[in-house]
Amino acid sequence: MTTTQIALPWLIALIALALAFDFLNGLHDAANSIATVVSTRLLSPVHAVVFAAFFNFAAYWVFGLKVAETVGKGIIDKDIVDPQVIFGALVGAMFWNLVTWWRGIPSSSSHALIGGLIGAGLLRAGLDGIMWPGVIKTASAIVLSPMMGLFLSMFLILMTSWLFMRATAKSAEGIFRKVHLLSSAAYSLGHGANDAQKTMGIITVLLYSQGMLQGEFHVPGWVVLSCYVAISLGTLSGGWKIIETMGTRITKLSHHQGFCASAGGSVMLFAATAFGIPVSTTHTITGCVVGVGAARRASAVRWSVAGNIVVAWLVTIPASAAVGALFYWLTTLI
Repeated sequence: MTTTQIALPWLIALIALALAFDFLNGLHDAANSIATVVSTRLLSPVHAVVFAAFFNFAAYWVFGLKVAETVGKGIIDKDIVDPQVIFGALVGAMFWNLVTWWRGIPSSSSHALIGGLIGAGLLRAGLDGIMWPGVIKTASAIVLSPMMGLFLSMFLILMTSWLFMRATAKSAEGIFRKVHLLSSAAYSLGHGANDAQKTMGIITVLLYSQGMLQGEFHVPGWVVLSCYVAISLGTLSGGWKIIETMGTRITKLSHHQGFCASAGGSVMLFAATAFGIPVSTTHTITGCVVGVGAARRASAVRWSVAGNIVVAWLVTIPASAAVGALFYWLTTLI
């Protein structure tokens, strides 16, 4: 199956659309890494988004590019990708991101992008165009990342409570204020690494489809840099509605709980990025926030809010896949 060759201005426009998605990803997911420090008043919202944006960009010097390779060639067959597929995938993901951002729902930008790719890829080449091992690995993370984050954060709460059993409340609070900031920085680093790489994969497979990569499938340096810049600028733009949901509506957090949630999420993101798994940073931190709340007592978690978030998770891939398929179909009519 041959791919469509497009003029350079259209190629540049598609790359700009991908970077716009990356920017929107940063805007949408700003709450992931800073909701705990904002809700505990460790940092003001303005200082928190600057803090998060800095560490999003710092991931450029820390992590490899396995997630980008998974998205670029591990979700749909890279040889069936054409500009229409990329356009459909990006529009499907951006549409769902805007809907959930407007409603203040912390859904997954990652899975919206995966859904858009799957929907457009299915219309392009049918079931044979889908790389099922990569899809299954990513879909499994929908369940595993929040569940593992929940239990890891609960464990951290129990372990640190035991370690500080003899400390005074004032001294423990002072220590947790400092380490909470460190864990939030680590989570922002993991967020920048995992999420920015998804857009890198999209741009790279687009370049591959146009015969613009020399040698093996690889992510060009300028793509890496531009994606980290875009997601960092998006994070600087905020995402206040979702920050409110993540930081206050699920459960009230102390510095102790904020540290354990961010630390648990950081471990999950670092591990997933190392193995090239495009996990949802939103799902991960939500599971961690629920875990630290439930460790205190089950009634400390507003389960109705958490339930609404889970529903949004379950419909993200089908909804964005449907929109991605629709826009791919529309491009075939032009």
